[in-house]
Amino acid sequence: MSDQTNPILLVIAGPAGSGKSTLCERLVSAGSRFSRVVTTTTRAPRPGEIDGVHYHFLTPTQFDEKLAKGEFLEWAWVHGDRRYGTLAASVLDPLSRGESLVANVDVQGVASIRDASTRYPLLARSLATVFINVSHEQLQRRIRERGTDDEAEIARRMATAEKEMVESPKFEYHIESGSRDEDFAALLAIIKQARAKLATAVD
Repeated sequence: MSDQTNPILLVIAGPAGSGKSTLCERLVSAGSRFSRVVTTTTRAPRPGEIDGVHYHFLTPTQFDEKLAKGEFLEWAWVHGDRRYGTLAASVLDPLSRGESLVANVDVQGVASIRDASTRYPLLARSLATVFINVSHEQLQRRIRERGTDDEAEIARRMATAEKEMVESPKFEYHIESGSRDEDFAALLAIIKQARAKLATAVD
Protein backbone atom coordinates (compact mmCIF):
# COMPACT_ATOMS: atom_id res chain seq x y z
CA MET A 1 0.00 0.00 0.00
CA SER A 2 1.32 3.45 -0.82
CA ASP A 3 1.05 6.86 0.77
CA GLN A 4 1.20 9.15 -2.24
CA THR A 5 1.35 12.34 -0.20
CA ASN A 6 4.48 11.83 1.86
CA PRO A 7 6.44 8.60 1.51
CA ILE A 8 9.18 8.21 4.12
CA LEU A 9 12.52 6.43 4.12
CA LEU A 10 12.90 5.48 7.78
CA VAL A 11 16.48 4.45 8.52
CA ILE A 12 16.99 2.80 11.90
CA ALA A 13 20.42 2.31 13.47
CA GLY A 14 21.79 1.25 16.82
CA PRO A 15 24.31 -1.15 18.30
CA ALA A 16 23.94 -4.92 18.05
CA GLY A 17 21.35 -5.95 20.63
CA SER A 18 19.41 -2.70 20.42
CA GLY A 19 16.47 -4.41 18.72
CA LYS A 20 16.57 -2.52 15.42
CA SER A 21 15.91 -5.61 13.29
CA THR A 22 12.93 -6.55 15.44
CA LEU A 23 11.51 -3.03 15.12
CA CYS A 24 11.84 -3.11 11.32
CA GLU A 25 10.14 -6.50 11.09
CA ARG A 26 7.33 -5.48 13.41
CA LEU A 27 6.72 -2.24 11.53
CA VAL A 28 6.36 -4.06 8.22
CA SER A 29 4.11 -6.80 9.63
CA ALA A 30 1.90 -4.40 11.59
CA GLY A 31 0.07 -3.10 8.53
CA SER A 32 1.71 0.30 8.87
CA ARG A 33 2.20 0.78 5.11
CA PHE A 34 5.98 0.32 5.29
CA SER A 35 8.06 -2.09 3.22
CA ARG A 36 11.61 -3.23 3.85
CA VAL A 37 14.33 -1.88 1.58
CA VAL A 38 15.65 -4.82 -0.44
CA THR A 39 19.41 -4.62 0.01
CA THR A 40 22.15 -6.22 -2.06
CA THR A 41 24.74 -8.84 -1.13
CA THR A 42 27.50 -10.90 -2.70
CA ARG A 43 26.81 -13.91 -0.49
CA ALA A 44 24.99 -16.91 -1.90
CA PRO A 45 21.24 -17.27 -1.26
CA ARG A 46 20.30 -19.43 1.70
CA PRO A 47 17.58 -22.08 1.33
CA GLY A 48 14.23 -20.41 0.79
CA GLU A 49 15.66 -16.97 -0.02
CA ILE A 50 14.37 -15.35 -3.21
CA ASP A 51 16.34 -12.91 -5.32
CA GLY A 52 14.66 -9.52 -5.31
CA VAL A 53 12.58 -10.36 -2.24
CA HIS A 54 15.01 -11.12 0.57
CA TYR A 55 18.08 -9.60 -1.13
CA HIS A 56 19.37 -8.70 -4.56
CA PHE A 57 22.01 -11.40 -4.95
CA LEU A 58 24.99 -10.29 -7.06
CA THR A 59 28.28 -11.87 -7.96
CA PRO A 60 31.38 -9.94 -6.85
CA THR A 61 31.89 -8.87 -10.48
CA GLN A 62 28.33 -7.57 -10.77
CA PHE A 63 28.72 -5.74 -7.45
CA ASP A 64 31.95 -4.13 -8.69
CA GLU A 65 30.26 -3.00 -11.90
CA LYS A 66 27.42 -1.28 -10.06
CA LEU A 67 29.86 0.22 -7.59
CA ALA A 68 31.94 1.66 -10.43
CA LYS A 69 28.80 3.24 -11.90
CA GLY A 70 27.94 4.91 -8.58
CA GLU A 71 24.71 2.97 -8.19
CA PHE A 72 25.02 2.36 -4.43
CA LEU A 73 23.81 4.71 -1.72
CA GLU A 74 26.00 2.81 0.76
CA TRP A 75 27.93 -0.44 0.98
CA ALA A 76 30.36 -2.25 3.26
CA TRP A 77 32.46 -5.37 3.70
CA VAL A 78 30.94 -7.76 6.24
CA HIS A 79 32.81 -10.64 7.88
CA GLY A 80 35.81 -9.90 5.69
CA ASP A 81 34.73 -11.56 2.46
CA ARG A 82 31.15 -10.49 1.72
CA ARG A 83 29.72 -7.17 0.68
CA TYR A 84 26.34 -5.69 1.44
CA GLY A 85 24.91 -2.48 0.09
CA THR A 86 21.85 -0.44 -0.77
CA LEU A 87 21.25 0.37 -4.41
CA ALA A 88 19.85 3.82 -5.13
CA ALA A 89 17.16 2.25 -7.34
CA SER A 90 16.00 0.02 -4.44
CA VAL A 91 15.11 3.17 -2.52
CA LEU A 92 14.27 5.82 -5.12
CA ASP A 93 11.99 3.67 -7.28
CA PRO A 94 9.59 2.71 -4.43
CA LEU A 95 9.66 6.25 -3.01
CA SER A 96 8.76 7.66 -6.41
CA ARG A 97 5.71 5.37 -6.39
CA GLY A 98 4.66 6.77 -3.01
CA GLU A 99 5.79 3.73 -1.00
CA SER A 100 7.25 4.28 2.47
CA LEU A 101 10.33 2.24 3.35
CA VAL A 102 12.21 1.13 6.44
CA ALA A 103 15.85 0.04 6.55
CA ASN A 104 18.18 -1.29 9.22
CA VAL A 105 21.59 0.25 8.46
CA ASP A 106 24.80 0.62 10.49
CA VAL A 107 25.99 4.10 11.44
CA GLN A 108 28.57 4.26 8.64
CA GLY A 109 25.89 3.35 6.13
CA VAL A 110 23.59 6.06 7.44
CA ALA A 111 26.39 8.61 6.97
CA SER A 112 26.73 7.48 3.35
CA ILE A 113 22.97 7.77 2.80
CA ARG A 114 23.03 11.30 4.23
CA ASP A 115 25.81 12.19 1.78
CA ALA A 116 23.85 10.65 -1.10
CA SER A 117 20.79 12.72 -0.19
CA THR A 118 22.66 15.81 -1.43
CA ARG A 119 22.47 14.28 -4.92
CA TYR A 120 18.89 13.02 -4.79
CA PRO A 121 16.19 15.55 -3.81
CA LEU A 122 13.59 12.79 -3.31
CA LEU A 123 15.91 11.03 -0.87
CA ALA A 124 16.64 14.26 1.00
CA ARG A 125 12.93 15.03 1.31
CA SER A 126 11.95 11.54 2.49
CA LEU A 127 14.82 10.61 4.82
CA ALA A 128 14.20 10.24 8.56
CA THR A 129 17.01 8.77 10.69
CA VAL A 130 16.40 7.03 14.01
CA PHE A 131 18.97 5.90 16.58
CA ILE A 132 18.18 3.47 19.38
CA ASN A 133 19.97 4.45 22.58
CA VAL A 134 20.66 1.60 24.98
CA SER A 135 22.49 1.79 28.31
CA HIS A 136 25.78 -0.09 28.62
CA GLU A 137 24.32 -2.46 31.22
CA GLN A 138 21.16 -3.13 29.24
CA LEU A 139 23.09 -3.79 26.05
CA GLN A 140 25.50 -6.18 27.73
CA ARG A 141 22.61 -8.07 29.30
CA ARG A 142 20.82 -8.44 25.96
CA ILE A 143 23.94 -9.74 24.24
CA ARG A 144 24.55 -12.25 27.03
CA GLU A 145 20.92 -13.40 26.94
CA ARG A 146 21.37 -14.44 23.32
CA GLY A 147 23.74 -17.12 24.54
CA THR A 148 25.57 -17.24 21.22
CA ASP A 149 28.75 -15.29 21.97
CA ASP A 150 31.82 -16.06 24.07
CA GLU A 151 33.43 -13.45 26.32
CA ALA A 152 35.83 -12.25 23.62
CA GLU A 153 32.97 -11.70 21.16
CA ILE A 154 30.90 -9.93 23.82
CA ALA A 155 33.81 -7.60 24.53
CA ARG A 156 34.23 -6.91 20.80
CA ARG A 157 30.54 -6.16 20.36
CA MET A 158 30.51 -3.85 23.36
CA ALA A 159 33.56 -1.95 22.07
CA THR A 160 31.86 -1.54 18.69
CA ALA A 161 28.66 -0.41 20.41
CA GLU A 162 30.51 2.31 22.32
CA LYS A 163 31.85 3.69 19.03
CA GLU A 164 28.40 3.60 17.46
CA MET A 165 26.75 5.36 20.39
CA VAL A 166 29.05 8.35 19.80
CA GLU A 167 27.24 8.88 16.48
CA SER A 168 23.83 9.16 18.15
CA PRO A 169 23.68 13.01 18.15
CA LYS A 170 23.87 13.02 14.33
CA PHE A 171 20.46 11.32 14.09
CA GLU A 172 17.22 13.21 13.74
CA TYR A 173 15.15 11.05 16.09
CA HIS A 174 16.00 8.91 19.12
CA ILE A 175 14.46 6.00 20.97
CA GLU A 176 15.51 5.49 24.60
CA SER A 177 15.23 1.72 24.59
CA GLY A 178 12.97 0.03 27.11
CA SER A 179 10.70 -2.93 26.46
CA ARG A 180 9.91 -4.06 22.92
CA ASP A 181 6.40 -2.61 23.15
CA GLU A 182 7.72 0.70 24.48
CA ASP A 183 10.28 0.92 21.67
CA PHE A 184 7.65 0.19 19.04
CA ALA A 185 5.30 2.81 20.49
CA ALA A 186 8.17 5.31 20.38
CA LEU A 187 8.83 4.40 16.74
CA LEU A 188 5.19 4.95 15.78
CA ALA A 189 5.30 8.37 17.48
CA ILE A 190 8.45 9.22 15.50
CA ILE A 191 6.75 8.23 12.24
CA LYS A 192 3.86 10.55 13.08
CA GLN A 193 6.32 13.40 13.72
CA ALA A 194 8.22 12.67 10.51
CA ARG A 195 5.02 12.65 8.44
CA ALA A 196 3.93 15.97 9.95
CA LYS A 197 7.34 17.50 9.26
CA LEU A 198 7.33 16.26 5.68
CA ALA A 199 3.80 17.52 5.07
CA THR A 200 4.85 20.96 6.31
CA ALA A 201 7.92 20.93 4.07
CA VAL A 202 5.86 19.95 1.02
CA ASP A 203 3.25 22.61 1.71
